[in-house]
Amino acid sequence: MKVTLLSYTKDAERLCAAAAQSCYSEKPATELLGEMERKRPGKIIEKVVGMGHHSVVEHACYTFSVEGVSRALTHQLVRHRIASYSQQSQRYVSLDRADYVVPPSIEKDPEAVEKFRRIMDEIWETYRRLSAKVEVEDARYVLPNACATNITITMNARELLHFFSLRCCNRAQWEIRAVADRMLAEVRKVSPSIFKDAGPPCVRGKCPEGTLSCGKPRKKELKRLK
Repeated sequence: MKVTLLSYTKDAERLCAAAAQSCYSEKPATELLGEMERKRPGKIIEKVVGMGHHSVVEHACYTFSVEGVSRALTHQLVRHRIASYSQQSQRYVSLDRADYVVPPSIEKDPEAVEKFRRIMDEIWETYRRLSAKVEVEDARYVLPNACATNITITMNARELLHFFSLRCCNRAQWEIRAVADRMLAEVRKVSPSIFKDAGPPCVRGKCPEGTLSCGKPRKKELKRLK
């Protein structure tokens, strides 16, 4: 698995802080943006986001390349609809080489991993044979959720905060949680004030899961992300 921040809004925190101040100022954002250096945009963002006014951070966007993840993960990922996705096509990309993700719970069990890899080999052998007779777009129907893929993702900061609140949680599925943790680490490097308290609800206060709570707040763990 590899997560790379490909692109992001330049001076995102300065831009979002100017947008926030424009709501309460006679001056337009053009003037406020020029004055923002001496007004400490990080403090403005922390205050506004802390008050729950997340619309101002929608002006900042971030694009990631996520590589070597499973189709099981991307099926979950695209449920986050306020985002843009470009995924490796199984119609136009030949998948002759067996490339798949092995869950850790299977990897640590010798008998389970042996059975898992054997069935993966059988699936790919079937795929190769079918590809020689029918269109690749039809042969791909035998490929599993474990099949590895690459996807490009763009989200604005508000959607990322929502994404992190759900997918950085210990109750999230392990693979999407690992991707979310890496994405959070990347955006914190470039927009630390926007994502200062990003993560599951337990980072900011009480867990809303009730009896389903894992009972293990991730606050310290997520603050160590690099």
